[in-house]
Amino acid sequence: MSEARASVVRARRIVVKIGSSSLTHGDGTLDEARVSALVDVLGAARRDGREVLLVTSGSIAAGIGPLGLAARPTNLELQQAAASVGQGKLIHAYTVAFARFGLTVGQVLLTADDLVRRAHYGNARRALESLLALGVVPIINENDTVATDEIRFGDNDRLAALVATAVRADVLVLLTDVDALYTAAPDAPGARRIAEVHGPEDLHGIDISRRGSAVGTGGMITKIEAASLATNSGVTTVLAAAAEAARAVAGEDVGTVFLPTGRPERTRLQWLADAAKTRGGIVLDDGAVRALRGRQASLLAAGVVAIRGAFEAGEPVDLVSRDGTLVARGFAGFSSEEADRMKGLSTEALGEVLGEAFARELIHIDHLVVL
Repeated sequence: MSEARASVVRARRIVVKIGSSSLTHGDGTLDEARVSALVDVLGAARRDGREVLLVTSGSIAAGIGPLGLAARPTNLELQQAAASVGQGKLIHAYTVAFARFGLTVGQVLLTADDLVRRAHYGNARRALESLLALGVVPIINENDTVATDEIRFGDNDRLAALVATAVRADVLVLLTDVDALYTAAPDAPGARRIAEVHGPEDLHGIDISRRGSAVGTGGMITKIEAASLATNSGVTTVLAAAAEAARAVAGEDVGTVFLPTGRPERTRLQWLADAAKTRGGIVLDDGAVRALRGRQASLLAAGVVAIRGAFEAGEPVDLVSRDGTLVARGFAGFSSEEADRMKGLSTEALGEVLGEAFARELIHIDHLVVL
């Protein structure tokens, strides 16, 4: 057994993420047999003395059938409605399944804000630690019922990596409908499974453009980004098929294991400093650069000279000086289109020209990290 796999065997705290396509029938309804099979694996891990946190997709998918929808809804309002109906069904299935092992589950619904804002982050981390101390299995999902485009994670791979970082897990296991990372699409001639990834250099030339299923929201790109986020924070990450969950958790040679490239982080936004992909850039004048570096201040529109690329509110962006030097990263408070209209204006002018909704910082201090 390689040292990478042995580290999985030694892991005492494990975060497991499973996607919608691995929990549902072809028509999008919840497959309780698959839920039960997953819980068999996690219950056995708990019996062996390991702490387990489960990050689960499936609330929207579980609501498709009861609402009589033909497929996963694409607009936000229907997604929220489906999540509201499906979340109860999903947590009930987990409650019943874990009860067979004498285990109690606790539902934890998060938005991106909960792992970004200083107070929210501390509350979320303490809640998870308290559940573990009480012997409860945290069942974590994005709060799709109230999440908006501005604050949603977009996929639970990233949520799982953030949770693993927050609770300083030993291992993150990403369960999916693809059994490993391959050198090309798994069904392509000559494609080979990649057993271990030691760093970004091992991913050069690898095609990870394959999308996920129609039921889920992620794809291989989101899983690689999640693995990068987790390993940068010292968390070993395993990518494997849901059907191989028991073998993956046991450290057997299945799927792909990503070795840690960094140390366990102690700050809530450190992962953003190493984010795999930002969505655009904001060019700052010299005064804004000094303010960010010297006073750890929020970014005001008055200090912005240009907007690069396209991004939506809530997405990670680079903050750069006029000469292109990376100064900070943060979560945009406005879209690139809005930010372009706001640049160079004082807070007072924003209210007069664009309206009171724009009379605030472009990126709040709680939403950025200076590099």
